[in-house]
Amino acid sequence: MTSVSAARLHLTDVTKSYGPIQVLHGVSLTVAPGEVHGLLGENGAGKSTLLNVLCGVVPPDGGQITVDGTAVTIARPKDAAKAGIAMIHQELQQVPELTVAQNIFLGASLRRGAIFVDRQTQEAESRRLLATLDPSIDVTAPIRDLRVAQRQIVEIAKALRSNARVIAMDEPTSSLTPKEFERLVKVIQVLTAQGVSIIYVSHKMDEVYRLCQAATILRDGRFVTHVALPQTPLSTVIEHMVGRELAHAHHRSFATDTVMMQVNALSRGTAVRNADLTLHQGEVLGIAGLVGSGRTELLRLIAGVDRADSGTVTVDGVTISGANPRARIRAGLGLVPEERKRDGIIRHRPITANIGLPAMSQFSRVGLIRKRALHARSQQLMREVNLRPFDVTRAIGSFSGGNQQKAIIGRWLAAGTRIFLFDEPTRGIDVGAKAEIYDLIETLAAQGCGVLVVSSEMPEVIRVSDRVLVMREGRVAASLNAGDITEAAIARHAIPAA
Repeated sequence: MTSVSAARLHLTDVTKSYGPIQVLHGVSLTVAPGEVHGLLGENGAGKSTLLNVLCGVVPPDGGQITVDGTAVTIARPKDAAKAGIAMIHQELQQVPELTVAQNIFLGASLRRGAIFVDRQTQEAESRRLLATLDPSIDVTAPIRDLRVAQRQIVEIAKALRSNARVIAMDEPTSSLTPKEFERLVKVIQVLTAQGVSIIYVSHKMDEVYRLCQAATILRDGRFVTHVALPQTPLSTVIEHMVGRELAHAHHRSFATDTVMMQVNALSRGTAVRNADLTLHQGEVLGIAGLVGSGRTELLRLIAGVDRADSGTVTVDGVTISGANPRARIRAGLGLVPEERKRDGIIRHRPITANIGLPAMSQFSRVGLIRKRALHARSQQLMREVNLRPFDVTRAIGSFSGGNQQKAIIGRWLAAGTRIFLFDEPTRGIDVGAKAEIYDLIETLAAQGCGVLVVSSEMPEVIRVSDRVLVMREGRVAASLNAGDITEAAIARHAIPAA
């Protein structure tokens, strides 16, 4: 472990409370110059609060922070910037209508005289900052025209513009393709070669092991341990994170021969082309493929979110008329979307309101909501899915990603859903909650529901699926049965021939 005197960043006994609730209990962290340091823990472990303290979003109640051996006081974002600390947020803090250069110099514009912004110098300096990161980025383009990966690199350039020596990255790959992740790896290597230290937060443990030399693990707002990752098995790291050894469950099949749903020749432009599939009662059918292969687009067509050019969806022998979500919901279909925060929840409304959305008629009489009935049903469902903390009156946006996902599942259970469509069911969810979501998927199958699961994580597809459809360039390229489902087999069918 790096000594305090040689550390780029050192936090000692940092505490933070919100009213009577203490969320950080004397947390310590040490990061060396040029190190990529993982900050690990389940949702609710205190990672976000610690980063917010470090970056001046919230002031700490106690503890000490030193940068390159000098004690610093960080009470606001300007203090963090002055100390050489920057953060790349999961939800990027940018103004879409402004150019790349304007975003890089946001809040710190270069001026000619006292009035005019020196746009030419800003653009020239932006090109210099991006030269080693991604010179293909046009500094005069509106930031909204860039891909998410490029927008992240612009944020990194902004951090370098303010001479950041520590950059915290919060779930930086949640919306990146594998190719874009490789680009980020190279950018991180450029930064660390320059002596910049990276604090890396991610639930994707393969990324953590590839990028990070060491990690600090938090649990329930407390420091658990510091680990050297090359010498520490993943099972040990996970046990530190969750406080218990996770059972390595194997897939259990509840599939029957009874056909619940058939999709025939479903098409939409070039995104989905003549897709066929059959889903049986109690079956979990995985859909794998590269980003852009048509996986999500197929799920949205089945759910009625997007209108198909041609093709049919048949449930229990009846072809669904009406290409809209309401018709699909009436037929017993429910979509658990990829972009949970954007498409799946109303963040500032309570769990009860979110659960009642597709089935409010069940909880209404003469146009008035029967709040007691909705509350009672919500409590029953949330006990079944193990909502934590158990409070159905709390705003759903204040829960972790895993618990939000549980509430969305509960919503469809309340609506009487029999066919569940999961798009990236564990994106942004920690390892402990992942295991719970897998268990819930198997519970749905055991109850006789049919389940479609789209996932870009091949181990996840293999873990939950009875069969796997592999998509390539908008078409179903292969159907793999249980004994044939391997990462190599999926990759062989997913990757276009040269």
